[in-house]
Amino acid sequence: MELDGTLFSSAMARGECYIVPVAWLHNNLSDPRLVVIDCRFNLAAPQQGRQQYETGHIPGAYFLDLNQDLSGPVHQHGGRHPLPDPNELAKKLSCFGIYSGNGQEPSWVVVYDDSRFAFASRLWWLLRYMGHDHVAVLDGGLSAWQQAGYALSTVIPPWRSGHFVPRLRLDRVVDIETVRQRKDLPSVVLIDSREGERYRGEWEPIDPIAGHIPGALNYPWQDVTDAQGYARSVLEQQQRWATLPQHEERIVYCGSGVTACVNVLSLEMAGISHSQLYVGSWSDWCSYRSES
Repeated sequence: MELDGTLFSSAMARGECYIVPVAWLHNNLSDPRLVVIDCRFNLAAPQQGRQQYETGHIPGAYFLDLNQDLSGPVHQHGGRHPLPDPNELAKKLSCFGIYSGNGQEPSWVVVYDDSRFAFASRLWWLLRYMGHDHVAVLDGGLSAWQQAGYALSTVIPPWRSGHFVPRLRLDRVVDIETVRQRKDLPSVVLIDSREGERYRGEWEPIDPIAGHIPGALNYPWQDVTDAQGYARSVLEQQQRWATLPQHEERIVYCGSGVTACVNVLSLEMAGISHSQLYVGSWSDWCSYRSES
């Protein structure tokens, strides 16, 4: 299918663009409205993402680290990747030249990783949670960019002048108390985004207890993309969620509130809006193992 660059630009301007192809990004890199952010990360080697960024990234891209920038301090409860302080994150976004509105045209933000949206979708979700809908994930990630023959850069871009004011959508998040109180209501469906083996309790590589929250349905986040990391079509996303009970409230979780964001992205692509993220997810739930 021929790329319609105008279509993506129009959707981005309306805040209704979820995925953009590398050709569109390449053609729009010089647009002053556009800010690109590299979100590569490796849970097993936390420094690797920044090292990869410094070795080579999309020209002009900034970098945000899952542990240092996209998460807050870890405590006994709250999960492995609590939300960051929104004001601190807003300061960083402002230094990247991002405008959230407030008299200025909102910036267009494109986020990418090389892990089938696993980490880029966390920033995608955070920006929307903070009131900024003009954000999309790069289809295929950095691998797609390189496969298209586009250049990488080792130049760290200078800070730019921006002004990002968070407007939190608190109805997009839930905590363990809300999950406990609402999970058995007929109007609520719980979506577990982890691999089937972790959901079924057959294998748990990270958290101290295996299994899932009682009543949760399993929709693995990896099914949102193909094996090469490209998003499945809107029709395929809709078909994927066709088996989801048509409840009024959807609570999505994973191990620590990161890859669940890939499922939230998929739901939005399918036209199913306003899902809630249980940020603490399974790592928070099982930290209360004597109570839950």
